[in-house]
Amino acid sequence: MQELVKLSIGIIFLILGIPIGDYLKKLTEDEQKDGQKWFRILIAISVAIGFYGLIIGNDWLLFTLFFIAIVTSRSLITKKIKKKTC
Repeated sequence: MQELVKLSIGIIFLILGIPIGDYLKKLTEDEQKDGQKWFRILIAISVAIGFYGLIIGNDWLLFTLFFIAIVTSRSLITKKIKKKTC
């Protein structure tokens, strides 16, 4: 039962990473174009070490690095604006 509660709390925090990432994206629009390469590297490292945390059973490592990957990945998502033609 205690593991289920810890897992539920971890999933809630991962879901909270989406609006947090969107908020940070709004604040740092200038740096997003220059840091695309570094964002991709950070996401790859976070996901790889996060899966390592899953394999060894370290929940803290798993959820922390997946949270970082989710928040960082929100900076790579761009909205395509449809241009209206007159």
